Amino acid sequence: MKIYLASSNKNKKREMSQIFSGHEIVTPADEGIAFDPEETGETFLENSLIKARALHLITGRPVIADDSGISVDALGGVPGVWSSRYAGPGFHRGRADGDKTPQEEQNAMLIGELNAAIASGTLDLEAGKKQGLFKDGPRSAHYTCAMVFLTGLNEYAAAVQVMEGTLLGDVKDARGEGGFGYDPIFFLPSYGKTAAELSADEKNAISHRGKAARIIQAMMGGL
Repeated sequence: MKIYLASSNKNKKREMSQIFSGHEIVTPADEGIAFDPEETGETFLENSLIKARALHLITGRPVIADDSGISVDALGGVPGVWSSRYAGPGFHRGRADGDKTPQEEQNAMLIGELNAAIASGTLDLEAGKKQGLFKDGPRSAHYTCAMVFLTGLNEYAAAVQVMEGTLLGDVKDARGEGGFGYDPIFFLPSYGKTAAELSADEKNAISHRGKAARIIQAMMGGL
């Protein structure tokens, strides 16, 4: 089946092609389609639906869309749905001029913001542990993915999944050539690796995107 992917991200296309093997995953750029919908949602699912509906209106074909991001528990979930636009303290939802901050700078700023929050002593770490907020300690963070498979403007299957981990303590320790985004600074204690160090099979087995895709496949009868 030919399925359009509502993204211009080559890394995301690669992951989705691996997950939905046996199907042709096509991005708008592959066919010269101008596609840059404004993501105005306040949740991952809202943004995923915005992208899916926008591309379906253009192609009239089935669309897979996802919206994902990283949330740092001690920072109240920052940057969350604004992960791609995050520009450091004071600019959690992005810069006023709309320009995107380079990923390496985002990684450094997010680690710095968490380190400052911990060092400030304003976090009640013990209470956080008791409440289950810091699953993997005060540096705990998680990725979220909201994925939809849409066949009509109001006909879709949706799944939301997470991958738990921690942020590294220093951006100099970032490592791994795989993955993308915040993966080089997102550490998985059970694997002893960052998300960027996982093989494609390892990542697809445990990632927020891989888990959401498998749920979508099941809901669509083994798509």
